[in-house]
Amino acid sequence: MALTTLDAKTALVVIDLQRGIVALPTVHPSSEIVQRSVTLLDAFRRHGLPVVLVNVAAGAPGRTDQGRHTGDFPAGFADLLPELKQQPSDHLVTKRTWGAFTNTDLEAYLREQGVTQVVLAGIATSIGVESTARYASELGLNVTLVVDSMTDLNADAHTNSITRIFPRLGETGSTQEVLDLLESTRA
Repeated sequence: MALTTLDAKTALVVIDLQRGIVALPTVHPSSEIVQRSVTLLDAFRRHGLPVVLVNVAAGAPGRTDQGRHTGDFPAGFADLLPELKQQPSDHLVTKRTWGAFTNTDLEAYLREQGVTQVVLAGIATSIGVESTARYASELGLNVTLVVDSMTDLNADAHTNSITRIFPRLGETGSTQEVLDLLESTRA
């Protein structure tokens, strides 16, 4: 579904724009994703809307076909990028699984803020972003996915999320479409 509106209380959730993740090889240049995300962050802050910055500090326990990560990531891996200009009013969520809701205070924070819609951006499309979008949808939040403000480690996974999964979870749009809606609904 194409982007139609932003609720009065919409939060921006930026997923895993941190040193260790941005250093990985991605489908689209991470620098472009960071730049667009910073533009969104600036706009949401300017309009006094909630901003959530998410980082990942460890992998979930358990065996997988790709091996098992045991313990924390290397020093500096989870450091948010300075370009995000983290503010005292931003809510930081540090996760240890793919999704930003599991075993964190994100749901409680959004409810406390009266948030009814989340706008999602970040890396990786098919991992952190999609997992967070699925949970948000299950909670009954309106979900907006900013498809040009996200990328993945795998082109097929990125395309699958954007074309098959996201339209079932919420509305998709571009950074500019979100910015235009912010300006038109908050003027």
